[in-house]
Amino acid sequence: MNDGGLFSFRNPHFRISVGLTLGLLMLTALTGFVVLPYAQRELEFAGLWDAICSAAGLSRDTVPVASVKPAPVPTSKVVLTAATMARPGQQSIGRGATLAQRCAICHGPTGISRADAPNLAGQYGAVIYKQLEDFRSGARTNAVMSPFAVNLSDQDIVDLAAYYAYLPRLPAYHPGPQLQPTRIVVYGAPSRGIAPCGACHGSLDNKPGSPWLEGQSAVYLKAQLEAFASGQRRNDISAQMRNVARAMTAREIDEAAAYYASQPSEVINAAE
Repeated sequence: MNDGGLFSFRNPHFRISVGLTLGLLMLTALTGFVVLPYAQRELEFAGLWDAICSAAGLSRDTVPVASVKPAPVPTSKVVLTAATMARPGQQSIGRGATLAQRCAICHGPTGISRADAPNLAGQYGAVIYKQLEDFRSGARTNAVMSPFAVNLSDQDIVDLAAYYAYLPRLPAYHPGPQLQPTRIVVYGAPSRGIAPCGACHGSLDNKPGSPWLEGQSAVYLKAQLEAFASGQRRNDISAQMRNVARAMTAREIDEAAAYYASQPSEVINAAE
């Protein structure tokens, strides 16, 4: 067989080889100049020719897609010190009493809620101050509280906190059998990084800015623990409550909420 016959299109083997080579070349070009450029999500092309030019290193009308960064979620910037809300004046308490008339529909005329809103009578002034500041800044959100707090002045927040802290803690409106403290409340779960609830919320100790929980609604307490666990609520500055709530089981959340709801509020004046 001579060379002319070997490389002739009359030779079926030559035709097949040339066809496979051209097909592979076209497939490679299509992949490299069209498919791969369009697979780059960070670029947009004006057309097919623009994509081919970009793949060849001759970018013409490529438009970088602006990377959309999620807006930072605000978190609490309140700094609590020993002087926060210390010894409020009578004028401040009086102004707070006037402002609190708008709060009575949810929190009760004496600071004791008949709904599932938190009881505020006798709550630590620093706690109410921080939460109102967080509602106003957006660090904590609520369909009712956020629109209300956004219009409060700095002095309004101080006065409301002073007034509710001045009120005596009255028995809660949520009656029920008094439960024994659960393991998560007294001992926590050290293996999961959960401190005892009482280490921050009373009984064992009280951390500045941590509310007392006795007598609060079980529905409210459970909702807040679940919000911390899901990240929906994130105004705990060091994420301590989020970390604790995420590590708690659903049963532990139910038990802790039920225990605190069953406890009688101690009749004292928190401002003293």
